[in-house]
Amino acid sequence: MLHPGHVHYLEEAAAMGEELHVIVARSESITHKPAPVLPAEQRREVVDALEIVDRAHLGHPEDFSVPIREIDPDVLVLGHDQHHDEREVEAMLTDWGVDCRVERASGLEADGERRYSSSAIKERVRERARQASPVQY
Repeated sequence: MLHPGHVHYLEEAAAMGEELHVIVARSESITHKPAPVLPAEQRREVVDALEIVDRAHLGHPEDFSVPIREIDPDVLVLGHDQHHDEREVEAMLTDWGVDCRVERASGLEADGERRYSSSAIKERVRERARQASPVQY
C-alpha cells in the first residue's frame, strides 16, 4: 500500500541525488510480512506514476543485486523500516563492484489523525469496520 510515509522517504531519497530510481520488490521476495495485495507489476506502475520518481524498476526474482548493478547508483537509500543493515548492504555493494554510499531515510510517526505506515492505516480500516459492523475482524 503506497502511503504518505512512502512519499516522505521518496522525497528524502530524491533530494540525495540527481535522479530517483525505485526498485519495487517482487511479491515472492517479501518474506518478512504478508504478501502484497497487488501484483508486483501493478505496484511498479503506481510508483512509476509518481512525479518525483524518474523510473521504477521491478526487483529481480532471484538476485536482488541485478537491478542495483544495472542502475549503478551514487546513493542507495533504504526505507526507514527496511530490515537491511546498512553495513551489510555496503559490503554487498562492494562485492558487486557498485561504488555508492548507503543512507537510510527517516520515518514519520502518527500524529493525531495522520497515518504514515501501512500497519497504522490497516488498523484504522479495521477499527472503522468494527464500528460499522458487529462482526469481528
